[in-house]
Amino acid sequence: MADRNVSVITEFILLGLTDNPELNFVLFVVLLLIYLINVVGNVWIITIILASVQLRSPKYFFLSQLAFLDFCYSSVFIPRMLESYLAGQRAISYGGCLIQYSFVSLFLTTECFLLAAMAYDRYVAICRPLHYRGVMTPTFCIHLVTASYLMGCANSVTHLSSLLSLSFCGPNVINHYFCDIPLLFQLSCSDTQYSKALFLILSTMTTGTTFLIVVSSYLGILRTVLQIDSTKGRYKAFSTCASHLTVVTLFYGTVTFTYLGTSSSYPQDRAKILSVFYTLFLPMLNLLIYSVRNKEAKDAMKRILMRKIFAQQL
Repeated sequence: MADRNVSVITEFILLGLTDNPELNFVLFVVLLLIYLINVVGNVWIITIILASVQLRSPKYFFLSQLAFLDFCYSSVFIPRMLESYLAGQRAISYGGCLIQYSFVSLFLTTECFLLAAMAYDRYVAICRPLHYRGVMTPTFCIHLVTASYLMGCANSVTHLSSLLSLSFCGPNVINHYFCDIPLLFQLSCSDTQYSKALFLILSTMTTGTTFLIVVSSYLGILRTVLQIDSTKGRYKAFSTCASHLTVVTLFYGTVTFTYLGTSSSYPQDRAKILSVFYTLFLPMLNLLIYSVRNKEAKDAMKRILMRKIFAQQL
């Protein structure tokens, strides 16, 4: 047992998105642009929600938390990738690799439960509008968000403990741009059956539980919307959750196909392409979906900008 806790490997080599050095500058510029959009956009959304009295509701409280998660999520990958393409440094320490995946697991799990909480919020708003303020109290919303982070921490710590029990004494090259756990299983020279089973169970429980909450919430919403007589009323009711439904579909679709769809022969190229979507582009798409489709957020943004312009003129 003592030998199992000793790692011969002191660092891993991340191959990144491509091994073509001629594309390094192009990838650096593209990733820098994506990161700037994510950072500026999500910080701006959080600022608008905090500064606007009209947006102090459970819906926008959850949205501010989603923006914060997207900001943190992007920061796990992109700065490290920018350094890699700018300086050509592809090595990551053993400890840094495990810590990186721990944050991946933390933010990914937290977002699963946060999206489920947002679905429940929309369910109460549409199906039980008279009880909305009594059910979705500020305290209850804080409890939902706290529970999401606690589940993320628990999942992250469990995976980290599992990885620390493995030994790495052979190849140290990871055909990816971050330390993904199925690839770490492949590089381990220990028996990974228990770790793989634990990963599959936790992943299935997390995605299954949260997806069930989302589906149940939207089935209730659909049933309520179909009972509305006017077409205009149906459209208005469903438009309040259209942005969230779009984000949920994109998030669960890519994450499920990336992790739960993998077999023992991990399809690295397919997984890398899907990972690019949900780790790099989805945070930016969340920003665009919620800002473009959300009239209240756009109106609040205009009011803040007008106040800024008016204050400067004075």
